[in-house]
Amino acid sequence: MTQVIGTDSTPVRILAIESSCDETAAAVVENGRALLSNVVATQIELHKKYGGVFPEVASREHIKTIYAVIDQALQQAHLGLSDLDAVAVTRGPGLAGSLVVGMNAAKGLVLGHNIPIVGVNHLEGHIYSAWVYRADEPATPEPKFPLMALLVSGGHTELNLMTDHITYQRLGSTLDDAAGEAFDKVARLLGLSYPGGPSIQKAAADGDPKAFTFPRARLEGTWNFSFSGLKTAVLRVVRQFEEHHEPLPVANLAASFQAAVVDVLVSKTLHAARAYKAKEILVAGGVSANRALREAFLAQKEFPVNIPPLFLCTDNAAMIGAAGYHRYQRGQRDPLDLDVLPTWPLS
Repeated sequence: MTQVIGTDSTPVRILAIESSCDETAAAVVENGRALLSNVVATQIELHKKYGGVFPEVASREHIKTIYAVIDQALQQAHLGLSDLDAVAVTRGPGLAGSLVVGMNAAKGLVLGHNIPIVGVNHLEGHIYSAWVYRADEPATPEPKFPLMALLVSGGHTELNLMTDHITYQRLGSTLDDAAGEAFDKVARLLGLSYPGGPSIQKAAADGDPKAFTFPRARLEGTWNFSFSGLKTAVLRVVRQFEEHHEPLPVANLAASFQAAVVDVLVSKTLHAARAYKAKEILVAGGVSANRALREAFLAQKEFPVNIPPLFLCTDNAAMIGAAGYHRYQRGQRDPLDLDVLPTWPLS
């Protein structure tokens, strides 16, 4: 039986640190759910000119901001380091240089104040964003197991069956481009700005999702995904317009591409939920912020759907604190020689 360390009278408070890519984030989470503070320093404007994240620039920015972000998170929570039960930190996957900055900051804190350190998988964090709610607002219902979890972040698209906390069975993943990568690449084809997800969503709002019939890679017989063919199909259409010196119908292309991605993600997840008799569906990761995807999942009435609020869809430390809490509850205490794992799979 799992030992429960915190109760209502003795809450478990975890400081979480996230620096896997281009967001420097810190948060304080109580009992794995109540968000006492949440600070995110974004680097989007710095990386726009590169059309994507420039790893060296990201690492330098993390170094500049990490301690100020941590300090702000503690101040917002009205807590000191002595009030904490543990520090949870993203161990991977992510950019090696960025991960090291967060890891070293966490090690410095725990070493100086004799606090346990808990390494957390970034992808697991995204899933646990669905458990988090603001401490000054009513608690949201907890997702119920067994869960079919669709993880759609920048570099990952995968389906995981969760039968309990921190228990995952990966059913399928992308064979090529992840959904987020496809959004970024298609945005570049259409002359839209980075990051591609928000840009395509904005352009698609004025377009017809049926204007172009783009392929849907169903990959029957598996739970895997593939978006490379869809990206290539968009490229062919773009080249046809260019060859004829005609203006690109950007809105229609964006809407049709987005509809194809959403169709595959939703239909495949529903099919898997039926096959594995899931009680609910969970959708998490940066792409879960997409309005069309959220609306499509919420429109179906077969399964209750858990989708984090928009501020928790992109990278943040609150989700790391929520996942870290469950690992801490199960006795995880990592040594100070803990190292980052840039390619660490969830399962």
